[in-house]
Amino acid sequence: MVAETHIFHIPALLKEVIGFIEPSKGKKYIDCTLGEGGLSQAIIQKGGSVLALEADPQMLPVAAQRLKESTVNAEYKLVQGNFSELTDIAKNEQFDSVDGIILDLGLSSRQLQFEQRGFTFQQNQPLDMRYDPEQLITAADILNELPQDELIDMLITYAEEERWAAKNIAKAIIANRPLVTTLDLIDSVEIAVGKRNSSRIHPATKVFMGLRIVVNADLQSLELALPQALDLLKPGGKLLVIGYQSLEDRIVKQFFKTETTDCICPTIQIECNCNHKASVKLIRKGVITPSLDEISQNPASRSAKLRIAEKLPGEAA
Repeated sequence: MVAETHIFHIPALLKEVIGFIEPSKGKKYIDCTLGEGGLSQAIIQKGGSVLALEADPQMLPVAAQRLKESTVNAEYKLVQGNFSELTDIAKNEQFDSVDGIILDLGLSSRQLQFEQRGFTFQQNQPLDMRYDPEQLITAADILNELPQDELIDMLITYAEEERWAAKNIAKAIIANRPLVTTLDLIDSVEIAVGKRNSSRIHPATKVFMGLRIVVNADLQSLELALPQALDLLKPGGKLLVIGYQSLEDRIVKQFFKTETTDCICPTIQIECNCNHKASVKLIRKGVITPSLDEISQNPASRSAKLRIAEKLPGEAA
């Protein structure tokens, strides 16, 4: 049961998202990352119909209560599922031709508060980190089973640790096996690189983020979801993605670059052989970031980066 006094998570760049997609009655949208329901709520209150996906089953009742309490005669469907399966879910729910699709890739503050999930290093919890408890592999499985070289590669690639730090952390993890709780992982990181760094960010921050990405295959899911989202949009429909770290933003940037280009041949040729045609145009070049005022009111939004593309006229979804 959700406590009535709970302050719901505030979506980053909410004003900008709603301003660009311009929801209204008769338009359909897909919120690929429901979370606590803030984006879906704002769209519904403007009259739009929403299909919302959420991989974490514990978040669904949270969002359902929020939407029930704040909307009247609203049209929305909430589905547990990963956006890597976007096409199948959308077609099953008759949302296969839509006016806008949003992916907010951040972790909800509510998820950090869930006990026994292991998303945060602020509490001692089991090393789980799965969005979907039906998934087989946990963070503990990865930390306790990967050989040292693979641990190092994982920390460099997904936690974006420097090589020296990745080597030290991997050695400490192996020396402290089996790791069972988040405190076990924190201890290993602190043994490897110290308790604090010059930026005052906890040294385990990037390790937790990278491990969560690996456990849930976040980047692979994003790569699968983007082309599916594009196919589901009507001409003129908008695809909006909010990322919070460089790995996911790089994927989105590259996807938009490819889809705004007529030719993607690997080398300059007299005649194009790829037959690729631009399918979107950028609404804004580069990224949109939160204002200083938003950051002061919602510090969790400080690293948010919004990219937006509009589907070009052509064959409808």
